[in-house]
Amino acid sequence: MFFQQHLAFSALFLIAMTSATLSAASSSLPTPPLAAKLAWQETRHGEVITDDYHWLREKTNPKVIAYLNAENAYTEAMTKDLGALTQTLYKEMKSRLKETDLSVPIRRGNFYYYSHTKAGEQYQIHYRRLAKADFSYDAHAKEMLLLDENQLAKDQPFFDLNSVAVSPDGRYLAYSTDTTGYRQYTLYIKDLNSGQLLSDTFARVTSIAWAADNQTLFLVQEDAITKRADLLLRMKLGHPPVEVYREAVEQFSLWIHKSHDQRFILLNAESTDTHEVRILPANQPQDLFRSVLGRTTGHRYSVDHREGELFILTNQSANNFRLVKAPLLTPDSTHWKELVAHDPDVLLESFDIFSEFLVVSEKTAAQERQRIYDFAKQHWKTVQFDEPVYSLYASGTPEFTSQRYRLMYQSPLTPPTVLDIDMASGQREILKQEEVPGYNPALYESKRLWVTARDGVKVPLWMMSKKGIKQDGSAPLLLYGYGSYGIAADAAFSNSRISLLDRGVIFVEAHIRGGNDLGESWHERGMLMNKKNTFYDFIDSAEYLIEQRWTSPHHLIIEGRSAGGLLMAATVNMRPDLFLAVHAGVPFVDVINTMMDSSLPLTAGEYLEWGNPNDKLAYDYMRSYSPYENIERKAYPAMLVTTGLNDSQVMYWEPAKYVAKMRALKTDTHPLLFKVNMVAGHGGASGRYDAIKERAFEMAWMLSQWGIR
Repeated sequence: MFFQQHLAFSALFLIAMTSATLSAASSSLPTPPLAAKLAWQETRHGEVITDDYHWLREKTNPKVIAYLNAENAYTEAMTKDLGALTQTLYKEMKSRLKETDLSVPIRRGNFYYYSHTKAGEQYQIHYRRLAKADFSYDAHAKEMLLLDENQLAKDQPFFDLNSVAVSPDGRYLAYSTDTTGYRQYTLYIKDLNSGQLLSDTFARVTSIAWAADNQTLFLVQEDAITKRADLLLRMKLGHPPVEVYREAVEQFSLWIHKSHDQRFILLNAESTDTHEVRILPANQPQDLFRSVLGRTTGHRYSVDHREGELFILTNQSANNFRLVKAPLLTPDSTHWKELVAHDPDVLLESFDIFSEFLVVSEKTAAQERQRIYDFAKQHWKTVQFDEPVYSLYASGTPEFTSQRYRLMYQSPLTPPTVLDIDMASGQREILKQEEVPGYNPALYESKRLWVTARDGVKVPLWMMSKKGIKQDGSAPLLLYGYGSYGIAADAAFSNSRISLLDRGVIFVEAHIRGGNDLGESWHERGMLMNKKNTFYDFIDSAEYLIEQRWTSPHHLIIEGRSAGGLLMAATVNMRPDLFLAVHAGVPFVDVINTMMDSSLPLTAGEYLEWGNPNDKLAYDYMRSYSPYENIERKAYPAMLVTTGLNDSQVMYWEPAKYVAKMRALKTDTHPLLFKVNMVAGHGGASGRYDAIKERAFEMAWMLSQWGIR
C-alpha cells in the first residue's frame, strides 16, 4: 500500500531556507540550508515506513534544484579559505602532467591507431596511419584524423566518448558519445573516406560489433528508464534497424563483441551469477544466433574461438574458474578438454587467444599475473614483477596473428608503463612509461600489510608513503576502500596522491571482502547476507593501523566512492569515533529505498549482489546496515559528500537525502558539506583539467581537516 500526503510544501521550503539565511546573518559562520520535510509513507512487509526527504527525488522540481544550489553555496562559503590551497594543489598536479603527449600506436588491420593530447585541451585527438608493407609502423605515413574529442565537446559542459569500432575494411568508424554524464550514449557512424557522418544515428547504445560485410552493424540498446541493456538490433547502413533479440529476464543485460579471430559475433547475456553466450558467424549476419551452452543458474562462462574450437572460461565445478576447449559444433561439457585446471588459491580472471599462443590473466594473494602458453611447444611462461604491490593487465592486442602481447604495468611507485611481451621468448620491451615531471620514486616506499579480521580472516592492505615517516601514531593517514561487485582494490599509480604524500600523508587501500582480491569466495563473503563483512573488514583495518601506530583516530581520514561511499557511510554509522573525517563520493547510501524501486536504473539487475528487499529476510538485513536508515542522534566525524546531478548509477538524491537527514540528527559541530556537480554524472567532471580541479578541492578539504596547508 502506498500513499503520499501533500503538505504546504512551498511554505515549508521557504521557512527552511529563510531560517538559514536569518541565522547566517547573526553568526560569523555560514549556516547550512535546512531541507524541508514533506511527509511520505509506504507500507513494507506490514510496517509503515516514513521518509521526510523523499521529495528530493523530483529532479524537475525547481525547489529541488534551488536546494542543491543552496548546498553548493554553503560549501563554497565554508571552504572559501581553501581557495589558495586548492589552486596550489591544482598547479602541482598539472605540473606533473605531460600535457602534450602521444599514446603508443596499436595495429588493427592495415592501420596503426593512436591518440594525441595537446596542452590546454581537455580531451584526446584520435589518428591513424597506414602500416608499411611488412605491417610495421611507418612514422612518415600520412596522418589521418579520425576524431577530435575537443571539437565534439565544444560548447558542451560534459563529454564522454564510449564505444569505438572501425569496420573490417577500415572505411567506417562507429562511435558513441554522452554529453550529460548520465551515461546514455548516442551512436554515430563516420565515413572515413569522405569525413562525413552518415544519417544513421541511434540513442542509448551500449556496445557494438561490425559484421564481416562492412555494411552491417550489430548494436545493443538500453532501456530508456531502467538503463538495462536488453535489446539487440541489426542495422545495415542506410536501412532501418531490425530487432534480433530482446532479453526478457530483468536480472540480465546484453553486450556484443567479436571473437579475437574476427570470425564470430558473440552476444553475452549476463547477470551477477549466470551467463549465456550466443554465437553467429560474422560473414552470415542475417542468420540466427546459436546458444553455446544455454543458460544454467549459477553457471558463468565466456568464450572465444580458434581453429574450429571454442575456448571456454567456466566456473562449472570451479569456483575460481578453469579454462577448457571443445569443438565448435559440439561445445557441451562431454567434449571438454581442460587447458587450465581450477586452483582454489588462484582466480582465473580472463584469457586472450591468438593463432599461436594463449594468455591467461590470473590473481593470487591480491596480486595479478599473466601466463603465456605456446601451442606448438606446449609450454607455459609466467609474467610477473618484483615490486611488493603492483597492477598488471592486458592493454589490448587486436591482431589475432600477433607474436607480441601488450601489457600495462604500474604500481604505487611506478607510473603507467606500456610494454610488449614476445610470446615466444618471454622477452619484454618497454614501449613507453608515462612521464611525470618532478616525480622521484626514490623518495617514496610501498609495502603489503595483512590484517587479522575479527573472524580470523587475513585481509590484505597496501600502503604508500614518503620514506622516513615515523610510526608513532602522529602521521595523517588516508584509508581508501570499495569492496563490492567483485572489483579488486587496484594498486595503481596516482599523480594527485603525490601531493598528499609530500605533505606527510600515508595512503592505504584495503582489499576488503566484496572484491575478488583473494578469489571468488572473497566476493561471495562480502555480498548479499554477508555484506557486513565488508564494513567489519574496513573497521578492523582501521583499528590495525591505529594499533600499529601508523596513525591515530585524530589523524585518520577515510574515503570511498559509489559502493565505496556506502562503505564510508555504513562504517561511520557503526564507529564514528574511529575517524577524523570522511569523504564519500557519489555514495550509495539510500540502499533500501533504491532497491525497493525496480523502475530505477540498475536496481533489478543488482538483486543478486545486494539481495531483493521484497524478501523479508533480505529486507531486514539490508535495513540493518543501510546508511540512510541508520543515522542516529549522535556525534559524527567531519564529512564531505560529493555527487553529480546527472548520475545514473547512484542518483543524486541518495546523498542529498542522506545529508539532509544527517544535518537534522547529528549532535556534533563538525562540518558536513555537500558539493554537487550540476553538469556531470557518476564519474565527475569529464575534461582532464576539470577532473584535476575537482580532486584538488577534495584533497584541500582533507588536508584542512588534518590542519595541513
